[in-house]
Amino acid sequence: MSEPKVVIRAQDIDAVVFDMDGVVTQTASLHGAAWTQLFNAYFEERGRRTGERFEPFTEADYLRYVDGKPRYDGVRDTLASRGIELPWGDPGDPPGAETVCGLGNRKNVHFVAAIEERGAQVFEGTIEFIRELTAAGIRVAIISASKNATMILESAGVRDLFETQVDGVVAAEMGLPGKPDPAVFLEAARRLGVGPERAVVVEDAVAGVKAGRAGGFALVIGIDRGGNAEGLAANGADVVVNDLAEAAVAR
Repeated sequence: MSEPKVVIRAQDIDAVVFDMDGVVTQTASLHGAAWTQLFNAYFEERGRRTGERFEPFTEADYLRYVDGKPRYDGVRDTLASRGIELPWGDPGDPPGAETVCGLGNRKNVHFVAAIEERGAQVFEGTIEFIRELTAAGIRVAIISASKNATMILESAGVRDLFETQVDGVVAAEMGLPGKPDPAVFLEAARRLGVGPERAVVVEDAVAGVKAGRAGGFALVIGIDRGGNAEGLAANGADVVVNDLAEAAVAR
């Protein structure tokens, strides 16, 4: 067995805060597919109406403008990359509304349909790592920009693994800004009664590792699920692994 790439020592670390999509649950690909479905349909339809050239939404667009951000921020930033500005609208806008919130809600319809059809799967290396942390007395929390986090975690059967959850619903209620601001990570650590200097952040998105670094966390672990190792390392990850099977816990 090869040496672990990173070791979490109980004498140094009291808590680990995990991002959900792409770290705990295999839902990042479903998000990517839902975003692609949304934007390609919208850009194509808009092009027919306005004469604007249709530029397909790509994986690079997902990583640059959407990954790790609150849903409406992802809509706004992707539209801005195409020189498109829409009214922000209201979170209650119907999915057919041509507003930032309306498009975000349309994406959510696509995503929820995918979860209902396929169910949420987990990364087994992450689940085993969480069990090792808990056995060593290290506390665990989960964060997500998604307002669907509870549904996803329950679908995957892992909600009970986490002592606290700071998701899109909590962030909206508390007025917490989204990543790359560290607010959600800091709130999760606060709920555990642990300072960031004694806590670890685990993330797969550039916006997330930026948040971990900005929050002053003791260690930021980046997970590269698809060729983004350099971006993670350049933006705040202290170490980048392909899977948390490469990490170990020392009591």
